Amino acid sequence: MQYSVLGRTGMKVSRICLGTATFGVAPTAQDADHVVGTAQELGINFIDTADVYGNMPVFDRPGAPPASDRESAEQILGRALRGRRDNMVIATKSNGIVGHDVNQRGLSRRHIIRQVETSLRRLETDYIDVYYAHDPDPDTPLDETLSVYDDLIRQGKIRAVGLSNHPAWQHTHALWIADDRRLHAPVVAEVKYNLIDRAAERELAAACTQFGVSIVPYAPLHGGLLADLAVLDRSVSGDQRFGQPGFPDHEITIAREVDPLSRSWGLHPYQVSLAWLLSRPAVASVIVGPETPNELRANATAADIELNPEQLETLTALSAQDPAFLHRAGDGPA
Repeated sequence: MQYSVLGRTGMKVSRICLGTATFGVAPTAQDADHVVGTAQELGINFIDTADVYGNMPVFDRPGAPPASDRESAEQILGRALRGRRDNMVIATKSNGIVGHDVNQRGLSRRHIIRQVETSLRRLETDYIDVYYAHDPDPDTPLDETLSVYDDLIRQGKIRAVGLSNHPAWQHTHALWIADDRRLHAPVVAEVKYNLIDRAAERELAAACTQFGVSIVPYAPLHGGLLADLAVLDRSVSGDQRFGQPGFPDHEITIAREVDPLSRSWGLHPYQVSLAWLLSRPAVASVIVGPETPNELRANATAADIELNPEQLETLTALSAQDPAFLHRAGDGPA
């Protein structure tokens, strides 16, 4: 396993991060311990979760216990990490809806403190390594959110903070606030990013590279489409796992190009897709969501694969991303 330094923290995290969004469904609560144990055997020391993962109705699928009978992913993970926690870097999040009360979501001081305490209890730990704002909260000023994160870091309850699903301008604003008010600044950006969905490259990747913020992509295999075309034969795949529609045709077209290219290089599509993403600027680790230990073992092999420049260029050309701004070249007209 290869490792990267996360932002400016000095913490070293595995290039493959274990995602737990569907813990309790696939893998089941009983099987999750084997997945976590496999991660440790492979040298994976980075695990991503959230206060809303696992037992939300959106994760329901045939053959799995209903949401009302499932524990949260944090609870399942906390139990699986007994005796293993000290060597692991745990990231969790808050902002999602966790109850019927109007204050049971968001990034207010009230809600963040409550959810940090809830996560600490569920995870059976006394500190969280990385704590994310799961999404932007239009009702809470960013300086208020950063202030409570700073307090929690000083209390030793969290070690570092990150922003998830925030646009580049909010990351930059957060860094400005932190510098101006001498607060602990966000060190990592979690965002959807893969060979098909490259919106993060329009502005966020450049901002993170400039300011030393690490990117940790989720959905690096685009719901399995970039792992193997056999995913198209599954009854549940991609965003269908979260109650959304299946893959559109243009995404399937890209995956059908990645598949023969990968095999011509003697590699599997999931290895090529993950290795390409790990080569991108500012990307420190990628979050995979395996349903079995074998899937995790397969994905972990990508950390040791280094594609040559020609291979990387070929893959990048499959889904070219238009820049956020067009700049004048040479002496042509404005």
